[in-house]
Amino acid sequence: MSSNADSRRAAPLRGGASFSHQSLEAQTALLPYALAAFAISLPVYVWAGSFAPNTAWMTASFALFAIACGATYAAVSWLKTEAAADLGRRARVHILTGLIWAGCVAQIAAFAHQAGPMREPLLMMATAAAVVCIFFTAPWLPSLLVVGAAAAAGPLIALFAHPESEGAATLAWGAVALAFALALILNRILRRQFALASEREVLIADRAGKVEEASRLAQSKSDLVATLSHEIRNGLTGVAHVLASAAGRNGRAAPSREQLSAALDAVNDLIAVLNTTLDSETAEAGRLAVDIRPIDAAALVRDLVLLNRPHAAAKGLELTLHVPAELSEGRGAALGDATRVRQILANLIGNAIKFTVRGRVEARLEITEAGRLAVEVADTGPGLSPEELSRAFEAFHRVERTSAGVPGAGLGLSLSRQLARLMHGELKASSAPGVGSCFRLELPFDATASGDTPEFEDAAALPAQDRRKLRILVAEDDGLNAAMLRAVLEQLGHQIVHAADGRRATDLARVCEFDLAMIDGRMPGLDGPQATAEIRRFEGAAGRLPIIAVIGGDAEEAQECLEAGADAVLRKPVTVTAVARAVADATARSGQEAGRRVA
Repeated sequence: MSSNADSRRAAPLRGGASFSHQSLEAQTALLPYALAAFAISLPVYVWAGSFAPNTAWMTASFALFAIACGATYAAVSWLKTEAAADLGRRARVHILTGLIWAGCVAQIAAFAHQAGPMREPLLMMATAAAVVCIFFTAPWLPSLLVVGAAAAAGPLIALFAHPESEGAATLAWGAVALAFALALILNRILRRQFALASEREVLIADRAGKVEEASRLAQSKSDLVATLSHEIRNGLTGVAHVLASAAGRNGRAAPSREQLSAALDAVNDLIAVLNTTLDSETAEAGRLAVDIRPIDAAALVRDLVLLNRPHAAAKGLELTLHVPAELSEGRGAALGDATRVRQILANLIGNAIKFTVRGRVEARLEITEAGRLAVEVADTGPGLSPEELSRAFEAFHRVERTSAGVPGAGLGLSLSRQLARLMHGELKASSAPGVGSCFRLELPFDATASGDTPEFEDAAALPAQDRRKLRILVAEDDGLNAAMLRAVLEQLGHQIVHAADGRRATDLARVCEFDLAMIDGRMPGLDGPQATAEIRRFEGAAGRLPIIAVIGGDAEEAQECLEAGADAVLRKPVTVTAVARAVADATARSGQEAGRRVA
């Protein structure tokens, strides 16, 4: 929306500049014709001037005509050069050229004023020359007002200077006034035409931009479908084979631990591809929001290094971290969205480990001279040429030399750069084939702020209060989602009772004691908000049951569940960390409300 508004605000400016340009272009196109008109009139002037007693003055007229013709040719030649693109300089050239011709008309008037019996005919010819100047300066209003007035001044002054020329002077004045009136009408018509042409130029430019944007989006969608179809088909095929073996189909033996591990890796890769793709499309559409707050970047990077160190060790790689003393002591904080910063750095560290065959991967933090926080991830991998590095930041583009056989959608670096810019930061890179690569994330830094501690990624690392065993009611009509949620909750040590719909969930909540309820937002019959509202109408402890609404990500759905009485919202697909945090938040909020009621 903002880009469209900016283009609409810029349209009048482009139209104004285009209008002036078109006016000067029209006047430029008339210059050769003006020159031809004076050349054709010259023999008539010479014939009439030959009857004057002061014919020697005509020499000055020829000299001025020669100067004016030379100036006109020079102006026409200059207007074809790149310097004529400056409208201010071009306007001055037009005015100067016109004033030279106005000087020629004034010289003719001076010559005619002393021409004896030929005085009035020659002054009328000078008036006609002034009318010609007025006509050929009509396209551009400043030139018309300046040059036209200057050209008409000489003949009119000479005619009104003698009382015996009153009749001719009145006639000349009427001719000049009529010429000005017609020139102003012509100028008005041309202004309207130029305005329409300017609007047409703007519309054509906007249309070209829309066509280009539509083409880019169509290509993006095509790349998206191609990438997802390849990654999802390959990953799901492998998972299906392992699950078929686990189910005892096709006479195969039960899958080995290695097969199950490979299937789990494939599923995690699929989830990563889908999440990255969805984030990239959301960012491309301008709907990706970030929550910028002070964050403890050193703790965040340290956490990621610890999580990735086993993977690096399995490949025989050394993964190290260097943090300056001032950052280790917690002085100052980076400004950004903790989740998005973690996503960027996880992608950079993961890529470094993924593509490095031998050697080491190093993460470094520093404060730049500009007062920003920089996080560098350097590796001894295959490295990239400048062309390959440029393509690596393009969506859906992967460098075949280094990524062959490695899963991915080709969106990680592109999305990371978009996220960095949303947080007023920048993602840069340098690389050399055969040497390695270094990716550098720069973020705003506040030396006086205190950063938040990054969230835990492993359920085993969660605080003790988050691992308290609870009896949880899960209301979910989708069998796969219910099984996934049960697996996550049981991994956290909780006991689960499953209800297949909202009605069954409310009946169980009425007669059984639960520590928490997790209710799907969209279910047939009694949906999530309705079931939540009905539970809240219960008396006693059942009506105060902590409730988590499990939704598909729709903001309206989340609002409905919260208004119905849910204590927290959990978006699908769920993760161990997200579930643990939602459980902790819901139970804590319910406890606080109960305390307020008791007080």
